Amino acid sequence: MKPWLVKEWCIPQADAEFVAKMEDVLDVYQRSYDPSRPVVCIDETNKQLIIEKRVPCKPGEPEKLDSVYVRNGVADIFMISEPLAGKRETVVKQTRTAIDFAEILRYTADELYPKAKKIILVTDNLNIHAPSSLYKAFSAQEANRLTKRFEWHYTPKHGSWLDMAEIEIGVMSRQALAKPFPDLESFEKQVRSWTVNRNAKCVKINWQFTTADARIKLAKLYPTTL
Repeated sequence: MKPWLVKEWCIPQADAEFVAKMEDVLDVYQRSYDPSRPVVCIDETNKQLIIEKRVPCKPGEPEKLDSVYVRNGVADIFMISEPLAGKRETVVKQTRTAIDFAEILRYTADELYPKAKKIILVTDNLNIHAPSSLYKAFSAQEANRLTKRFEWHYTPKHGSWLDMAEIEIGVMSRQALAKPFPDLESFEKQVRSWTVNRNAKCVKINWQFTTADARIKLAKLYPTTL
């Protein structure tokens, strides 16, 4: 017996809403690449900033760290990923509010894709991921302008794995954020370095899971029809 071990599972509710949103996102991922209508996935994560205390050691000895450390706030990272183009952008902030998300949308629309006819947006259903965030941050005219720049698609509840920005976040976490960072400045520098290097390699996400696959592999999630 190992009572301290816990396995965490995310069991989606098998209903028509889950299936409808899942198939909607999967259909978006099957669209052909169109630079005038880029498919852009947005998600965010955060990391605790930690100040470690190093113990003096002699030359040749392994680095020593005191077990006591100081928490120095939290850094929030917004990931803006265009999987078919092999591009991603990261923005580090100190908060993750509706206002922050609205600013990310305006940055995406006006700075990253100013010439796009329509930005096909895929995101999860977090409460701030909505057009209402734009109206909280900007005037009604500006919010309405930005809302129309996007075609909105949401992953279902307990289905955030369908947002390909999560894949980019996972890669970033493994490759660049495994060690602790003492402050926002050093953290932001590391995230920027990773983003530039990964963009230089033009790494694309080879998404293979289709609607047809879902109807077979996730058949238990589909409502039973009469």
